[in-house]
Amino acid sequence: MTDMQSSTTAAVRLASGPAGPGDIDDFELFYSRRVLSFLKARLGRQTLLDLLAPDIEAGNAFMRQSAQDSGGSFTSGTTVLETQGLNAGQFLAWMGKAFADEDVLLAAQPEHYAMVNKDDGSVHVTENIGPYICSFYLGDWAAEAMAWAADADELLPESAFPHKKATNLFLADGTIVGRVLIQFGDTDEGFSSHLTVYLPSSSPADILEHHLRHFAVEFRNWIMAAAVDSA
Repeated sequence: MTDMQSSTTAAVRLASGPAGPGDIDDFELFYSRRVLSFLKARLGRQTLLDLLAPDIEAGNAFMRQSAQDSGGSFTSGTTVLETQGLNAGQFLAWMGKAFADEDVLLAAQPEHYAMVNKDDGSVHVTENIGPYICSFYLGDWAAEAMAWAADADELLPESAFPHKKATNLFLADGTIVGRVLIQFGDTDEGFSSHLTVYLPSSSPADILEHHLRHFAVEFRNWIMAAAVDSA
């Protein structure tokens, strides 16, 4: 059995007890988030990064080799989220402020370890790419769409998706190990998010699959946080 599969021989249903809303999965998620937040805060960013240093070195080496083996070609995948009760402008305004608060960025995904804004407009990110913990940079998002994104097959019509941002993912030595294109457009009920990631074509397919899941978790949580703050 791989981590992409699951099997069960029994089912458990919560019949009574807790008075609050939710089921057992909701309770477990709450406690998991709480302990992760506590441990990350207790360790602090630098201690956590020092602890993960061997894993980061291995993860970066894997991504660097994948990029070299791929010769500059990428495989893409897109996660699509449909939101009700909030428009794209409201969410992006919230995100603009959120990127100044590392705690908010870390809380969105369990596998976020560090997200640090740099003076040149880039963001230094330490997170999982598939099973690998990697330390890389996102380029300046303020540059709305980079040259490569203008020719991307995944580029959606400006009329329906006017909010677009694109960036490269690159290591400290400049090696480009991925790309991101995110596009948002308002709908009658809220807005639609098309979140595209590009990873080296030689990397295993399950790494791309896991990053599509990663996108779903982090952007859902950011959208929900934005909705709370906008209420």
